[in-house]
Amino acid sequence: MNLMSYYEFTERETSPGIEGLNLSNFERPMAPENEIQSFRVFVATWNVGGKSPNFDLNLQDFLLVEGSADIYVLGFQEIVPLSAGNVLVIEDNEPAAKWLALISQALNTPKSEFSDSSDSGTGSKSKDTKSAASLNFFQKPSLKAISRNFRAEGSSLLKACNCPVDSPSRDRRRLRKFSDPMNKLDSEIHGATTMEELLSIAEIPSSPGQSKYSLIQSKQMVGIFLTIWTKKELVPHIGHLRVDSVGRGIMGCLGNKGCISMSMSLHQTSFCFVCSHLASGEKEGDEVRRNSDVAEILKGIQFPRICKNPCRRAPEKIVDHDRIIWLGDLNYRVALSYEETRLLLEDNDWDTLLEKDQLNIERDAGRVFSGFKEGRIVFAPTYKYSHNSDSYAGETVKSKKKRRTPAWCDRILWRGRSIEQLSYIRGESRFSDHRPVCAVFSVGVEVRSRNNRFRKGYSYTSPRPEYEDFMPQRHSFYDF
Repeated sequence: MNLMSYYEFTERETSPGIEGLNLSNFERPMAPENEIQSFRVFVATWNVGGKSPNFDLNLQDFLLVEGSADIYVLGFQEIVPLSAGNVLVIEDNEPAAKWLALISQALNTPKSEFSDSSDSGTGSKSKDTKSAASLNFFQKPSLKAISRNFRAEGSSLLKACNCPVDSPSRDRRRLRKFSDPMNKLDSEIHGATTMEELLSIAEIPSSPGQSKYSLIQSKQMVGIFLTIWTKKELVPHIGHLRVDSVGRGIMGCLGNKGCISMSMSLHQTSFCFVCSHLASGEKEGDEVRRNSDVAEILKGIQFPRICKNPCRRAPEKIVDHDRIIWLGDLNYRVALSYEETRLLLEDNDWDTLLEKDQLNIERDAGRVFSGFKEGRIVFAPTYKYSHNSDSYAGETVKSKKKRRTPAWCDRILWRGRSIEQLSYIRGESRFSDHRPVCAVFSVGVEVRSRNNRFRKGYSYTSPRPEYEDFMPQRHSFYDF
């Protein structure tokens, strides 16, 4: 640089027009627009065999078997008997209300208030915490009232588009609505229709200081029931909440078989959770019907368009989502006879059995669940058990009529990037002829980077959530 150029540069650098200009501001637009944060997601599936739960069923040891999670996705099958009345006339939603109450109790009650698991394998709540309100609650609970009580404050906003917009006032307005205590009070008063329900609601922890988790969505279709819960601090970051269902039962359309699907966005990442109950049967060729069910579900699920941002579009089909988790009683069996299967089970030779697992065979052949993954199975077949027993049906003369070849009917699969499975285990409850299965995932979510908070159109109006240690814990399970 010559002397004249040096003086010209010095004069420009120190001129009043640019004095105090922070040159580092020019670097901000180069920063990544989004950053990846990990969230812990607990997923469980359970075919409860048409049985309605009692108030002393302890779900806490099951839901917290691997520690607490940020999101709970719980899918049930056969929450009501698959009778003609439930399928053709009107579905009974009383059991669904009971399951919601038990889930809220498990997630929002301090563990010290639960007694140790009982000998029956169900576990029970300590006697001093039982009350007349809880007994009234389980006489005739209303699914509508209970759902409203457990929903997040301002839950109507969850269905809205929350894509980034140029106006920062949208996010502020949204957060104010979520923090408005009147929303909670209003939903409790108008959701309860009887004095018994009001007493019942009072018995469930509902103040911000007590409840850590809120109900995001729940949906029942005959015996299929899917519900999602999240930590309260995540609620303002959830949007595009939509639900769709497909019936694949009687006549290929009724709801005794099929699926419920829920779509939502968390920060900048889309999720789809699918809970399905596929065609039953262990005859040769029945796996083809199950493959067909999956194909029709993928084809038939169509989420409504709600995204207002012309630059973005909320996914409308299952496979369009960033992260997909599929759970349920998929009903795939083991392609061996009962006698052959029993001999392998006696030797705990699960690897040989899994080579004959229909779902593994069909996936490897590319006939179903293309692009989906499943964790390694290190637990015994989950179906079919004798009543209140650890023996498979058919092992005794009394249960021979109900004999089924033991199989891994209850499964959890996933599709998408940034999904790491931390555990894949089963529970040991004797509540039904199926054992529940759960998985814990560490899922990466795109979050708008704080480095971009000074960009035009960016508003970071709420503190970043705090996250727990996501390292997998010991794989243990307590009977409940």
